[in-house]
Amino acid sequence: MRSLRAVLVGVVAVLLSGCGYNTLQQQDEGVKAAWAEVLNQYQRRSDLIPNLVATVKGYAAQEEKVLVGVTEARAKTGSIQLTPELINNEQAFKKFQAAQGELTQALKSLFAVTENYPQLKSDANFRDLQAQIEGTENRITVARNRYIDSVRTYNTTVRSFPTNLTAMLFKNEVKPSFTVENEAAVSKAPTIDFNAAPAR
Repeated sequence: MRSLRAVLVGVVAVLLSGCGYNTLQQQDEGVKAAWAEVLNQYQRRSDLIPNLVATVKGYAAQEEKVLVGVTEARAKTGSIQLTPELINNEQAFKKFQAAQGELTQALKSLFAVTENYPQLKSDANFRDLQAQIEGTENRITVARNRYIDSVRTYNTTVRSFPTNLTAMLFKNEVKPSFTVENEAAVSKAPTIDFNAAPAR
C-alpha cells in the first residue's frame, strides 16, 4: 500500500511539473517580487511629499489650490488598501493606477508653479527634495517596467497550452498590468510650430 501511494505521489509530481505547475509558481513569485518593488518606490515618493509641500508653502503660501491638490492626491493613494489581492483584481488595480496617476499630475502642477518663485528654486532643501522625487520617479518607471515584464511572462504561461489546463485547475488567472494613462494623448502626434517665439 505504501509503495502504491509513493508511486502515485511520484506520478502526480511528474504530471504537475510537466504541465507547468512549478513554472506558474515561480512566475507568480516573480510577479509578487516585482510588485513589491513598485509599491516600495511609490511609498518612497509618498514619504517625500509632506516635506516638499511644507518647503513650498514657506515661499508660495498663496498657491493654496496646488498645495491642497498634492495633499489630497497623496491622501487618496494612501486610502487604497495595498493587499496582495490587489494584483489579482483588475478593478482594484485600475483604481490604484488612477490614484497614482493623479498624484503624478499634482506633482507636475506643483513643480510648474514653483518656476514662478526664484527664491524657492534656489532653496537647497527644495532642490534636494526635487532631485529625490525626480530620482524616485525614474525608479518607479524602472519598477513598473519590471512588473510589466513579469506579468507578461506569467500571463503568457497562463494562456499557453498545456499550462493553461494546470492554471485552470489551480485557479491561476491572468493578472492586470499597467497601461498608458492617456492613450489618446500618446497616440496623437505632437504639434510643432517653428514660428512660435523662443522660450526665454
